Amino acid sequence: MATENKLIVYAALAANLGIAVAKFIAAALTGSAAMLSEGVHSLVDSVNEVLLLYGLRRSRKPPDRYHPLGYGRELYFWSFIVALLVLSLGAGFSLYEGVNHILAPDPPRDPTANYIVLGIAAVFEGSSWYLSLRSVQRRKGRMGYFEAFRGSKDPTTFTVLFEDSAALLGLAIAGLGVYLSHALNEPRLDGWASVGIAVVLALASVLLARESKALLIGEPATPNLLEKVCAVTSKVPGVRRVNGMLTLQLAPDQVMVAVSTEFEDNLTTVAIEECVRRMEAATRDAKLPIVALFVKPQTPEQWRVRVARQAQATDDTSANDWTTL
Repeated sequence: MATENKLIVYAALAANLGIAVAKFIAAALTGSAAMLSEGVHSLVDSVNEVLLLYGLRRSRKPPDRYHPLGYGRELYFWSFIVALLVLSLGAGFSLYEGVNHILAPDPPRDPTANYIVLGIAAVFEGSSWYLSLRSVQRRKGRMGYFEAFRGSKDPTTFTVLFEDSAALLGLAIAGLGVYLSHALNEPRLDGWASVGIAVVLALASVLLARESKALLIGEPATPNLLEKVCAVTSKVPGVRRVNGMLTLQLAPDQVMVAVSTEFEDNLTTVAIEECVRRMEAATRDAKLPIVALFVKPQTPEQWRVRVARQAQATDDTSANDWTTL
């Protein structure tokens, strides 16, 4: 998975660097605000890909004394930074440039260079978009795209897909703005196209930031993984039942699990310790992405009390959120 993610990010990086140079040249030749915004957009995307690659590399570092659970969340941190850059640099500059062009429009120039660059950019962005889309399709299964995005624990591919989707939509808006500004002899429309690009980037950044924030704060593992852990650990001799578990997603393939377990009443402390060892070995043999497994002896009644408290806290938080809104 990590290798596939890197290939997708490298493909997007190569496409964005080349396209950014071409867009800046076209903007200089034609004075188009939309093309300049698109150039900044591609440049920001290039920086974003570099940050994602850095986050991928850092997230693979093994645990140490200062980070006993590893560095997996570095990927989520840099994904959040990427979302902020899209908003602050990409959307912010596009809005600034668009407003300036509306207030002080330049006379339209020959748009040929713009059309050539937009066509080339569409081919490269479309290729990168197709690669990331195929990767998402392989992972999402029967889920819808938005459901898969919300449930995904790997922000890399979805970030590239969102960036490429926003880029393709931005190219369409830029092309429409360039065409209408010349066809109607109204250069302000080119500025409005830049504002439209800013809106697209702002929406994409908000969605990315929201998902990255949730992963950074701490989301549970997928229900599929919970079922596998429960099935594996409950079969260990000496385990009467697995009451439930708490999980924390540390990285796309790194999860911390705390299992509430009821053991047989006649087990000694030494026997319980052996059960725990077997539970750990069973999860390793099943090749589950668990970096830390903690087992707590607990009765079902104690577990149900904890679950009820969590449910109450969730209800209270939701009520407070609606009150704030």
